Amino acid sequence: MGAAVTTHDEHALLDGGPGPLGATYGKMMMWYFILSDALTFSGFLAAYGFSRFKFIETWPIADEVFTHFPFLHGVDAPMYYVALMTFILIFSSVTMVLAVDAGHHMKQKKVALYMALTIVGGFIFLGSQAWEWKNFIKGEFGAIETQGGAMLQFVNKEGERVALAEFAKVLPEDREQLERKDGVWFMGEGSLPSYSVNEVVEGFKANPDLLIRTEQIVDKKKVVLSREESIKRLADAQYVVEGANLVRNEYGHKLFADFFFFITGFHGFHVFSGVVINIIIFFNVLLGTYEKRKSYEMVEKVGLYWHFVDLVWVFVFTFFYLV
Repeated sequence: MGAAVTTHDEHALLDGGPGPLGATYGKMMMWYFILSDALTFSGFLAAYGFSRFKFIETWPIADEVFTHFPFLHGVDAPMYYVALMTFILIFSSVTMVLAVDAGHHMKQKKVALYMALTIVGGFIFLGSQAWEWKNFIKGEFGAIETQGGAMLQFVNKEGERVALAEFAKVLPEDREQLERKDGVWFMGEGSLPSYSVNEVVEGFKANPDLLIRTEQIVDKKKVVLSREESIKRLADAQYVVEGANLVRNEYGHKLFADFFFFITGFHGFHVFSGVVINIIIFFNVLLGTYEKRKSYEMVEKVGLYWHFVDLVWVFVFTFFYLV
């Protein structure tokens, strides 16, 4: 009998019984995963913070980058949509809490309802993030990159950004996109910009009201050059930059775009995984799987993961958009 009791105690955690702090094996493994994943995100955010501190004088200003809002074309709405995305994701955590609570009371229909609302919130967030990526990649104004890697933006005398399309001249130039199949040794390039460097420079010279704004930040504002200094800086123009990619971006220092794509993309993958898992759990709830088990612990375990994903976004939101 003594040996039998010992065997049962040793395997109680594996069988779903109480373990350390009263947690089952499944909950303990979820907590281990969350802890390891938290360390991963902490490393990414620490690297972002270090890079931003090192290049603080040329780091893009978030209020000037994330200014779009769906169906409000031409309206400057800094951070509004990002704040809405954050609210939706946090609210999905509330519905997840309600689903877990309904599971504790063995209320199948309420669990299914709140799980469905959580899934909808996750899909809205993912769609919003995809829309934000699209605008970030496409860009709105365009800029010029110099031979030294500096980013030059264009403004009017009031300091308002001016898009390349508003002043660039169309010149009779034949531009060819380089590809490796053309025989150029290990050389290739992305899609050609809408305008060449010469078209932008000539258009700038023909519009005396235009000035250049550098990526240098002084007193929380980017430095605007005089007309004479602007023309001098354009002598080093090398690339026309529209939007952002992993090589360069029109908003400022290229590391900003690299971190943005990597960290928000990594978090988005977590949200997508959470939505997929929630859908599986949702259908199990409809099938009565957990009613038969007399336990909705699986809902609670996936709820822990969902809360973690929401909490990570709070830190990502703070680092990228607020600080």
